Amino acid sequence: MRCVFTDLTQLTAVPRVAVVVDVMRAFTTAAYAFAGGAGKIVFAETEDAALESKARHPDWLAVRDGAPAPGFDLANSPGQIRARDLRGRTLVLRTTAGTAGALAVAGADVILCASFVVAQATASFLRSLAPGEVVFVITGDNGRADEDLACAHYIAELLTAEEVDPSPFIERARRSVAAEDLAEGLRQGYRGVHPDDIPLCLEADVHAFAMTATSGAWGMTLGARRPRR
Repeated sequence: MRCVFTDLTQLTAVPRVAVVVDVMRAFTTAAYAFAGGAGKIVFAETEDAALESKARHPDWLAVRDGAPAPGFDLANSPGQIRARDLRGRTLVLRTTAGTAGALAVAGADVILCASFVVAQATASFLRSLAPGEVVFVITGDNGRADEDLACAHYIAELLTAEEVDPSPFIERARRSVAAEDLAEGLRQGYRGVHPDDIPLCLEADVHAFAMTATSGAWGMTLGARRPRR
């Protein structure tokens, strides 16, 4: 299984199998939403589109990057999401990196959205699929985010080895610019960041499901793919 690591600016064609990585924070947030019982997450191309979706479906919860804003229910924050009872709820999510990256590869046959908390489950799904090539799309910091690249490298290692120590990959993410930016946001009292966000983003293999994105009546929708029992 060949692994390719790229960003949106370097993609010359839509890959067959894409793993879109956003550790801090979209796909960590999404994983905790599913762990809290969310039924599905609909990706919005813009914040206006997210609010339009919520207007059509008042029971949906709108989520965005940044501090609280009119019309939005939650921030893109795993710490905030984890504290909510989301059983059966639909979220409409707009972020500048993760959701934008997933929408950019909408034509792929298989789209997985990943972060450290679902890394092992993502690798397991890929092993069952056994594609010839997997393209990892790094989304943060215009494709330069070391926390995303570290997570992608970890998943790639898991594709060929049953036991992989996540510690070196987690440490890379801990030293990343994104982690420092979140920590600075906390120091400044920024309301879009929860104190638990960084620790939650830096835990490996917490959830036993992969997250797959598909296109349908709602647009691109993310769901939790749990292993069969």
